[in-house]
Order: sequence, then structure tokens, then C-alpha cells
Amino acid sequence: MAIRLVGKIFVDGFMVMMQPIANILISWRVHPHIVTIAGFLLSILSGYGFYRGNFILAGVLLIIAGICDVMDGQLARSTNRVSKYGALFDSSIDRYSEVFVYMGLVAFYIDPLIDALLILTIGGSFMTSYVRARAEGLGIECKVGIMQRPERLTYLSAGAIFSHFWSGVMIIAIIIVALFSNITAIQRIIYTYNNSK
Repeated sequence: MAIRLVGKIFVDGFMVMMQPIANILISWRVHPHIVTIAGFLLSILSGYGFYRGNFILAGVLLIIAGICDVMDGQLARSTNRVSKYGALFDSSIDRYSEVFVYMGLVAFYIDPLIDALLILTIGGSFMTSYVRARAEGLGIECKVGIMQRPERLTYLSAGAIFSHFWSGVMIIAIIIVALFSNITAIQRIIYTYNNSK
């Protein structure tokens, strides 16, 4: 069983809490792409919130964007709108969403060390997704890893909100995401190697 930095119990509990919202969207026949785009726009606003130094607002917006990220896939499955293009569209928008969030943080801090950590974070985030995509292109399902997108969003949003009490919390969150997102990419490379023999 793969170790995750956000436990399965937490994830399952979150999904149960989100079910009423999902049911409403399903009953309204909302297209999954609308929810994906809404999450993207919220991520842009979150990045702007970081840039302006309003970390609590940025963190809340990031949480709602994360909810959209969960809802679009659930909507697609529940309304029989699952498609290869939909998966590509969702994954691509997710990457751009993360870029805008990190851009906001870079613009706020303007500090060489923190900016370097944020670049590592972006690299780790992208490599996590890239290695999975390449592995699946080789016929190997590769969902392993200690820090996937839900964990990244959770740590960044928690760091943003709790930075109201101590500004150093956000820096710690960035360090954690920078470190473990890259470890996840390496885990996936090793997993693919072990399963390609």
C-alpha cells in the first residue's frame, strides 16, 4: 500500500461531504468542463490573492478550486461523459491552474531562495503528472506516490490559511510540497522501472 501525506480516511470523508454538491450538479446536468474551467478561474484568483498578500482568501479559493477538481471527474463518471479528450482537458487545465497559484506566490515573496523552492515545486508537480502519463503510455498504471495533487492543494491551502497566525507556516508548506512532489516523481520513475521488466 502506497503511503500518502493525506490519509485515505480524510480523502474518503471529504468525498462523502462533497456528495450532496455532486448530486446537485448531476441533477442540473452541469457539464464537467464547466466545473473544470470554474476551478481554473478560481486558481487564477487564488494566485492573485497570494500576490496581494491575502493568504486566507487565497487558501479558501484554492480549497474551492480543489473541490472543482474532484467534482469534474465525478460528474463525468456519473453523467456518462467520460472521454479520453475530457481526461486530457482536465489534466492540462490542472497544470495551468497550479502555475497561476505558484506565480502568485513568486510575485509575493520576490525572494531568491523561496522562488527557487517554488520552481522546484512546479517541477515536481509537473514531473509527477508527466511520469504517470508516460508510464500509462507504456501500459503501466502509475498512481503511486506520497504527494499527488490533492496533497499539494491541501498543504498549500492549509499553509495559506494558518499563515494568519504565523507567516512561517506558508514557507514550511512550500518546503514540504517542493520536497515531496519531487520524491513522488522519483517514486513513479522507480515504480515504472520495476514494472517494465
